[in-house]
Amino acid sequence: MKLIRFGEKGKEKPGICINDESYDVSAFVKEYDENFFASGGLLQLSEKITGAGQLPKVAAGTRLASPVARPSKIVCIGLNYADHAKETGATPPAEPVIFLKSSTAISGPYDPVIIPRDSVKTDWEVELAVVIGKEASYVEEADAMDYVAGYCLHNDVSEREFQLERGGTWDKGKGCDTFAPIGPWLVTADEIRDVDNLRLWLKVNGKMMQDGNTSNFIFRIPFVIAYVSRFMTLLPGDIISTGTPAGVGLGFNPPVYLKPGDVVELGIDGLGESRQTCVVYAKN
Repeated sequence: MKLIRFGEKGKEKPGICINDESYDVSAFVKEYDENFFASGGLLQLSEKITGAGQLPKVAAGTRLASPVARPSKIVCIGLNYADHAKETGATPPAEPVIFLKSSTAISGPYDPVIIPRDSVKTDWEVELAVVIGKEASYVEEADAMDYVAGYCLHNDVSEREFQLERGGTWDKGKGCDTFAPIGPWLVTADEIRDVDNLRLWLKVNGKMMQDGNTSNFIFRIPFVIAYVSRFMTLLPGDIISTGTPAGVGLGFNPPVYLKPGDVVELGIDGLGESRQTCVVYAKN
């Protein structure tokens, strides 16, 4: 299944995408959140869809939101592609690098990216995001894929000066508002035949910047899930973003960063495409 959330901000509803058509399932699903995944919502939804008859269609042009309602956390894996580590001057890690991205950073796949106040180094990162389907603590690697609900496309937008030059952890440059465009869909795990062989790409103003493949992971998804679950409990609906391939703005010589009006397009095999326009920060 392909799960979507649609509607204006603050009034999103759950839906599904079937054969490129979007349908409203809010009559029998409240939200795609922790409770939905924890209570077996995916199986129940698939059964209801089979017997639900004609579902109401979502009007063309309706805004899409993140397909997962605000999770308890977004766990990110840094430097998980050797080519990306090399371009940033970092040594490929011996263990996964973990940092957190705030849930308030989540935005829809076509929502604008807001360049933060005082930002001079806002950057892009196309990533495969894993959505956790049930509570995971001290998971064995051999069992880790049983905890996966599905996958999403994620742009791990990053402010490099905040991240690397302001002291402390990376989190300062990762959690700004709109820095986590997710979607368009949550694609359930059964629809992705080989998660270790997915092309992922990103363009800025039509120019290809990133063109990689998940076959180049340093740490593959089962290991990452098991590893993260040793340090924190993963709750249903939580997201693990698995790292980015080479081609980020930081890696160019000289570096290239996003500016107002720039258009970022990205995609992953089987997970759809998204598009964000960069805008300046404006106080509400």
